[in-house]
Amino acid sequence: MQLDLGTDDRTEVLRRSHQAMISHFGRIIRPLSKRRSPEWVLVHGVIGAQTKTAASNASSDGLLAEFGSWEAVAAVSEDELEARLQRQSFPSVAAKRLKACLLAIIAERGNVSLAHLSNLPLEEAMAWLETLPGVARKNSAGVMNASTFDRKAMVIDGHHRRTMQRMGAVPAKADTAKTYDALMPIVPSEWSAADMDEHHLLLKKLGQTFCRPRTPQCGGCPLRADCKSGGVLAQ
Repeated sequence: MQLDLGTDDRTEVLRRSHQAMISHFGRIIRPLSKRRSPEWVLVHGVIGAQTKTAASNASSDGLLAEFGSWEAVAAVSEDELEARLQRQSFPSVAAKRLKACLLAIIAERGNVSLAHLSNLPLEEAMAWLETLPGVARKNSAGVMNASTFDRKAMVIDGHHRRTMQRMGAVPAKADTAKTYDALMPIVPSEWSAADMDEHHLLLKKLGQTFCRPRTPQCGGCPLRADCKSGGVLAQ
């Protein structure tokens, strides 16, 4: 059944919050030149657990530069991968997941290519990705939205999820998948994939500066007027 996007009262909250964050932080637009291949974005997500984005960027670029292809990376032993993933918070876990993920794609597709996903409906493409080792909802949405696929999927990280919970837009204990499922039907219908990407990046910035996990700075938060928890958490 086709979802009727944009009819919930929370849709207007998303619109207002988006404009409020732009007014406070300015635009955060990912230029076309910064959009990477779906395969690169997948690798970045698989190895990136609890690791800063810059470190995962460097690790992903380093692997491809050294070995020349993701198929060649898949052929490297876990020990060798771990040695090259020392920037990651959990290099041994990253190595194990990455090798398993790449080998699973090769077994299914013959090489490390996600090109077939461009012809699938969004939900079907994300479901396929989530069958791969180490791939959950954040990563599957990232592959579809933040790569050259440029599809309308909302990427949900910890900052995004926490802010939406505190604002009352999603259930208080919703995990990433449930947050995604709650938000996608209320995304403003006029938003493009790029708008959804910017919304995520703005919420990430908000979570790093105002809506912190333990010490939220509610007083100056640009979303306080629409936040169900605004001011209470900071007391």
